[in-house]
Amino acid sequence: MGSNLSSKNNMNTLIGNTLRIGVFAACIIALLGGIWYIASSAGSTLPDYTTFHQGDASYTTVEGIFKSVFALSATGWIQLGVIVLMLTPVMRVVLSLVDFGIQRDWLYVIITGIVLLVIIVNSLVGVG
Repeated sequence: MGSNLSSKNNMNTLIGNTLRIGVFAACIIALLGGIWYIASSAGSTLPDYTTFHQGDASYTTVEGIFKSVFALSATGWIQLGVIVLMLTPVMRVVLSLVDFGIQRDWLYVIITGIVLLVIIVNSLVGVG
């Protein structure tokens, strides 16, 4: 029984660290991208923020974001920070699924699997 409690504590620690590291990494990536964006646009005229202007379509797809990151675009790095932030709770669900599988708690494996499936389908299909 002590071994089971120890492995449960190890998994809780892993999940907690994953959340902390994910949020911290997302903040650092977005902050560096933001600083880079401000520094690179210094001296240029401010955009008109009184009306909404749809951004470049390349920043709305994962492929476009990674292309802009490799092209060293500050906006791409900011968007990468957002992706890392969004993936952080998804990693928590994945780790929970693994944990429930190790514990052989099949009801929670099924429930967590359904939650993960809903997240993935919603991310791929999106809303309307």
